[in-house]
Amino acid sequence: MDLNRAFLAVVLSLFILIGFQFLFPHTPPQQAPAGSPTQQTTETAAGQQAQVQQSPAAPAGAVQAAVPVDPRARDITVDTPLYTVIVNEQGGGFKSFVLKNYRNTMAKDSGPMQLLADQEPGSLPVLFSLDNGASAGQLLFKADKTAVTVGKENETAQLTMTATLAEGFTVVRTLTFSGNSYLITVEYKVQNTSDKASQISPALTLTNEPFAHAAETSDFLFHGPAAFVNGALVETSMKKLAEKPVTLQGKVSWTGFVDSYFMTSVVPTSGNPVTVTQQGSEKQARTVISEGIQGIGAQETKSYAYTLYFGPKKLQILESAGSDLAKSVDFGGWFGLFDVIGKPMLWLLNFFHQFSGNYGIAIILLTVLIKLCFWPITQKGMKSMKNLQKLQPKIAKIRERYKNDPAKMNQEIMTMYKTYKVNPIGGCLPMLIQIPFFFALYRVLMAAIELRHAPFMLWINDLSAPDRLPIGFDIPYLHGIPVLTLLMGASMYLQQKMTPTTADPVQARMMQFLPIVFTVMFVNFASGLVLYWFVNNLLSILQQYLINRQKKS
Repeated sequence: MDLNRAFLAVVLSLFILIGFQFLFPHTPPQQAPAGSPTQQTTETAAGQQAQVQQSPAAPAGAVQAAVPVDPRARDITVDTPLYTVIVNEQGGGFKSFVLKNYRNTMAKDSGPMQLLADQEPGSLPVLFSLDNGASAGQLLFKADKTAVTVGKENETAQLTMTATLAEGFTVVRTLTFSGNSYLITVEYKVQNTSDKASQISPALTLTNEPFAHAAETSDFLFHGPAAFVNGALVETSMKKLAEKPVTLQGKVSWTGFVDSYFMTSVVPTSGNPVTVTQQGSEKQARTVISEGIQGIGAQETKSYAYTLYFGPKKLQILESAGSDLAKSVDFGGWFGLFDVIGKPMLWLLNFFHQFSGNYGIAIILLTVLIKLCFWPITQKGMKSMKNLQKLQPKIAKIRERYKNDPAKMNQEIMTMYKTYKVNPIGGCLPMLIQIPFFFALYRVLMAAIELRHAPFMLWINDLSAPDRLPIGFDIPYLHGIPVLTLLMGASMYLQQKMTPTTADPVQARMMQFLPIVFTVMFVNFASGLVLYWFVNNLLSILQQYLINRQKKS
């Protein structure tokens, strides 16, 4: 195998893999034709497969009909050290959920992170009903207090709400809030106060719109309804949701709405089999967690319990929360390989941050560590390319001598490789080995909430956003100078000039355009990722300089 072709193939493959994710963010599976319910195999985020039932029971894009506002309903404010939530007595839904430790945007006046959009009562999240969600938002609860405050981290507090139905049912809802956790436990006790048996279909409804910060996130990172079912993460695109409702059945660990940074989710904890139905439009998702049709005897009481998680997708917090919520942080790729590699890298990033106090410095330290780990095999590959370059005059003579006999030409070239103990693909193997690690780190730096609004230095005040140096007037499309990206492109060009090449003139000209292509492609990438690539280029330049100097001496 010719080294120049192999090297070009590796570089182009790297470009194609990144560019494909950039240009084609998410292609949903082909939908089955409309008609009777069918079983469809849906690809999960971990590369596994889960059985998803497509149900035509509700029309495509169905959204809960508007519910008139009941003027008797009060807003109950719950304040904890981590968040402030407003619970409305009509339906018991959450009107507002503000995270105190996060902001909507970098703007000074953006305010703390708001997870919910202002909706009418029937479109609020966390609505309970006894008819599989059809009357969500219509129950009128009466709360036992007008405000709840959890002042300390080790404290808990409860809010009890009671609703009486004309059909002879009483629903008592108890919410428990903790000062040191984003978890909220919810228990519903349904009592049949009549003297005859009846049937109910309990369900909890979660309605979401894309979070307020969606405009600042990358278009090719997933946001939408998700669930962890049967040991696999199932993500449903908003576009797919608008075409046809999706029903998930099996062991449901959690279900909710996620993006790269935050999630609102429900964990069924009653132990009953549940069915999750996702429906809505490209702008709103409605998830119904149904307990199924159940009989309830006269004067009988049944309980249904859930745990809510409204908070950041931070791996450490989610792991402590349990219920497989940590599975929502998935770096995907190649049968989960990027996820396996990415999570230790995220741990190392946080480890370095503990000592440096700056995630930009943590990225630099992580880059240096990765480079040191691959230094020996990269060194071997660079030397192999250098040795192969020395043989190019001899290879050119063999090609000229046997240009009419390709078989003999290849035989002579391979014989020469053996004579001089040169591996023609020795320079490419180190690159191939490093590609999975690069893409794992690429996913980590693009999706880790740790980098959201994390400053580095000078003009770089958000490592999750593209770097832009303001110059006092607007530049169309760029809105500033991408200084770090330009430095990355320049370092890539210098590295290319220093690296031995055996490419023919046509391939050499193609390679000269790669720094420009990568600079254009990286201009809207997170500055944290650009910083990694820039530092990695500088270390590669240093390594190549040492090799070139060694050969000269």
